[in-house]
Amino acid sequence: MVDTPADMKVVLFGDTGFAGRNVAAALRQHGVAVVGASRASGPLDLRDTAATTAFLTRHQPDFIVNCAAHVGSLNYVTEQAATVVADNSRMILGMYEAVTQACPKAIVINPIANCAYPATATVFREEEWWNGHLHRSVLSYGTSRRLLWAVAECFAMQDGVRSIHLLTPNMYGPYDSTDPNKAHALNALISKFVKAERAHQPELSIWGTGQPVREWLYAPDFGRLVWEVLQNPDRPGLDQPTNLAQNDGLSVKDLVDLIQTQFSYHGRLAWDPTKPDGAPRKVMDDTKFRTVFPEFQFTDFKDGIAETVKYYESVYPY
Repeated sequence: MVDTPADMKVVLFGDTGFAGRNVAAALRQHGVAVVGASRASGPLDLRDTAATTAFLTRHQPDFIVNCAAHVGSLNYVTEQAATVVADNSRMILGMYEAVTQACPKAIVINPIANCAYPATATVFREEEWWNGHLHRSVLSYGTSRRLLWAVAECFAMQDGVRSIHLLTPNMYGPYDSTDPNKAHALNALISKFVKAERAHQPELSIWGTGQPVREWLYAPDFGRLVWEVLQNPDRPGLDQPTNLAQNDGLSVKDLVDLIQTQFSYHGRLAWDPTKPDGAPRKVMDDTKFRTVFPEFQFTDFKDGIAETVKYYESVYPY
């Protein structure tokens, strides 16, 4: 176990993406010298095992935080399903093959989106996350998240590579895309509201029916939780996938009402039921989380919304 932040050698894959930028900010705030890599910043393509092996051989990390992924909205991962599953599968295999060759003692930390849970589940419990088929709207990306766990287990069995899996709710917060087809659902909503207000749009289109219930994780909180793991990767419970959970959810319509409190937008809201809703309810059980991270306090949802609004206002126009 590494004693001080200055001693930690951390490689962050996907450092220019949404989750990666929030993890990098949290770790650097604590004095960790993060080495980032992505197709945009490196460039490093995890599908290229040889290049990834050379990169890891050069840096010899103690920890690898794997935020690299090809993902987008429900609409995107449906329209681009074959590309999404193929890219993510190759990235996963390329990364683990490279870790085995270059730094097999490094600990890999994998966020796994809760779309990996079965479609019929309404409360997501860790011991049940393989108990059923995925929702078709997230088949491409959810399949790759289950593959990520399976590949990690296989490389642990044969080569002793250790991984920690953090099952995450839908995330929101700063640094996400400004393209509604690529951004996470709540961020896409907020970015649309910012644009509609600033551009004085008479109508704002909102994808879906507004009925699905989702749990939301503020992305800077995810960064803080990764920091908690780095400080003590041996804490009991982390040997198996762990929900980063609050056991609480809001419908998309409730979210829209909450977001509207941040704006003076008076245009018409037009719900678009031709866009997919996804699974009807996705809320994560927090029983295990409270034993693994008993002192952790999540950011208040209203505060997180306000900060996310500020971010999109800061990058407007888009």
